[in-house]
Amino acid sequence: MKNVREVATELLLKIDRSQAYSNLLLNQAIQKNNLSGKDAGLLTEIVYGTVQRKNTLDHYLKSFIKKPLDKLEDWVLVLLRLSVYQMVYLDRVPDHAIINEAVVIAKKKGHKGISGFVNGVLRNIQRKGVPGVASIEDERLQLAIECSHPEWLVARWGDQLGDERTKDMCTINNTPPSVTARVNRLKMSAEEAVRRLEEQSVEAEPSKFVPDGIKILSGNLPKSELYGSGCLTIQDESSMLVGYALDPQPGERVLDACAAPGGKTTHLSERMEDKGEITAIDLHDHKVKLIEEQVDRLGLTNIETIAMDTRKAAKLFKEETFDRVLLDAPCTGFGVIRRKPDIKWAKQPEDIERIQKVQSELLEAVARVVKVGGLLVYSTCTIEAEENGNQVDRFLDRHPEFEWDVSLSKRLPESVQPYVSDLKGEVQILPQNFNSDGFYIACLRKTSRKGGDGTC
Repeated sequence: MKNVREVATELLLKIDRSQAYSNLLLNQAIQKNNLSGKDAGLLTEIVYGTVQRKNTLDHYLKSFIKKPLDKLEDWVLVLLRLSVYQMVYLDRVPDHAIINEAVVIAKKKGHKGISGFVNGVLRNIQRKGVPGVASIEDERLQLAIECSHPEWLVARWGDQLGDERTKDMCTINNTPPSVTARVNRLKMSAEEAVRRLEEQSVEAEPSKFVPDGIKILSGNLPKSELYGSGCLTIQDESSMLVGYALDPQPGERVLDACAAPGGKTTHLSERMEDKGEITAIDLHDHKVKLIEEQVDRLGLTNIETIAMDTRKAAKLFKEETFDRVLLDAPCTGFGVIRRKPDIKWAKQPEDIERIQKVQSELLEAVARVVKVGGLLVYSTCTIEAEENGNQVDRFLDRHPEFEWDVSLSKRLPESVQPYVSDLKGEVQILPQNFNSDGFYIACLRKTSRKGGDGTC
């Protein structure tokens, strides 16, 4: 049977080679290798931590290896990275044990020469310690290495947000995210949920950010009776804001245009008291099934699901069918780097251009089905201006029948209102604002039937 570090080496290699998402590969590896809770936790920590700190780890290694790192065999580089990660950031395993295990893996996968090289590099690091970043003169490059983010991304965020906010965001991106849940308001309040969870050995407290939310402090929420009976949905607090922004009313017709896995769809239903109609669309059948599973677990009855390309929505539905439309658009995901650290390495500048074209096509498709007087909420889990404020500005230029809904602020929780634009119905939440996901929400109102030219 393979040990944890050997499994970690293979996993990190797959992530590097195939750009596969670490969370999916991790779950598969834990099941395939039948790892216990303790070993599964260590594997998760090593894999996530090594992915998260890749830039910093490479900076450390460059001081101890004469040739460029990309000239090393890829598995050797991965093995060195995960070993240095453990030596620098974990304190449960002594350095000599980490080095010995790395040498054993190197012998097994390579030959005596490679194991000697691995041993030499790691013992040098153990003896001399890792170098700092103070000697790097360029401040953005220094931040990119110290906080382990791609240099192009740090430069881009610095231009958009300023260097101070970029530094705060890069720092918090390296910290573990909170586990939060939304209370099904049809069944109980946040206070009652906290009290009943305590009886089931789950410690929680009401969210200080969103009234429907609770923060889990300890315990296994998915295994609790309260979760199983449909009283709770695991959801980030920023994501919950979308339900407040759209504010659907009982009896209305609502379209959730990119709905999977259904967290926001079911929140809309709960806010509508399960009355009215919600049409939840997503592209793939298997993702639509995820929505249906949540609908069944929560006991909701007013949601219809359809597997289809939202860009064809205007062909399926008559114009002005819906009172409210939510477009939670596919995006680069730079607001959820804490949960998916591989995103920052997998995405490139051209991905922003590609995804914003898709977002624009989706906006065009759903604009036609909003009733006059109805609301269109556009949201993403990214902090990239081209996908957020700039995207909506371009849409409004093409569509004079829509305008910013500046009453958005009144519908959002009091804690969020200071972050809402005074002149536009939009809010950008950065991860450091509430220790939650980075999220963007724009709210538009359709004021007439005069449409745009349909181009984007």
